[in-house]
Amino acid sequence: MPTPDPLNSPVLQSKALVWLLLGVTLLFLVVLWPLSGALSWAVFMAIVFSPLQERSALVCRGRRGWAAFGTLVVIIVSVLLPTALLSASITHEATAFYARFKSGDIQLAEYFQRFIDVMPAWVRGLLDRFGLADLAALQRKLVDALGTSSQALTSRAFLIGQGTLDFVVSFFVMLYVLFFFLRDGRALAERAADSLPLEPRHTRRLLAQFATVVRATVKGNVVVALVQGTLGGLAFWVLGVNGALLWGALMALLSLLPAVGAALVWGPVALYLLSVGSTWQGVALALWGVLVIGLVDNVLRPILVGKETRLPDYLVLVATLGGLSAFGLNGFVIGPVIAAIFLATWEIFVETRKEG
Repeated sequence: MPTPDPLNSPVLQSKALVWLLLGVTLLFLVVLWPLSGALSWAVFMAIVFSPLQERSALVCRGRRGWAAFGTLVVIIVSVLLPTALLSASITHEATAFYARFKSGDIQLAEYFQRFIDVMPAWVRGLLDRFGLADLAALQRKLVDALGTSSQALTSRAFLIGQGTLDFVVSFFVMLYVLFFFLRDGRALAERAADSLPLEPRHTRRLLAQFATVVRATVKGNVVVALVQGTLGGLAFWVLGVNGALLWGALMALLSLLPAVGAALVWGPVALYLLSVGSTWQGVALALWGVLVIGLVDNVLRPILVGKETRLPDYLVLVATLGGLSAFGLNGFVIGPVIAAIFLATWEIFVETRKEG
């Protein structure tokens, strides 16, 4: 009787296949890592606009390629183009603000000195201990630092150009991949479900949770950011604060942090207005921030984000902060997604143990 070859053992071949799969997958992820941001946003936008894609497919009588092209045009016209125009306006206003700051038209030292003068003595002593009481010197240091940064940026113009080229390449890669995700997203999701070594019901549950969290996080955070930034910028414009568009954009960006984001901008401004004697302006801004801007965060965010994802508010805050720290701007979506998948996986594990 021939001796069986141990290399042909089914168990050994199965283990070898698993290790080969893990090694090839790791190498593939290394290849994709430079474009991870573009690919991530292609996935996010394909999930968010999948209902529009399905309606377009019905209008195009099942021709999903033409439907995906139409959906992509809608995304470019309604989302990407306005974002680019708004970014250009914000950049122009930030440049003008820096020029006024450098020339001395904006005297931050004088403004904040009034604010420090009304503080208690122990607070002034604490600021003096850390070298923050001499705001005139602090402003000069800040101008010098910004000037040094500008010179460094000028001397590294090649790297800046290379970064711009990388951004342009990533942007067009995102659009290109987004078209195929829109066209073939349903088939790709089914293939992914068949590939995962889980029971079909568990796979469907995880994929549904992933899509729900991505859709809720992107739509909810973007809507909350736009509303809070608009309301904050409008309040600054009415009160005559310089750079209302810039501060509104900053509030929109910081509103990605639940509960505390926009208040990091309007709160100090309201305190400054109160400290310099502009009592009604400071009180009005504080009331507007608490009752209107804060109400948007407390009402819209749970409806658009927490309600669909079924994530507690504290977990949304922690996951968003951790995601931003680990993944940059993409982290405001990736963080809550990982948290939601983490909870769903543990729920599946507990249910499976009970069933077993």
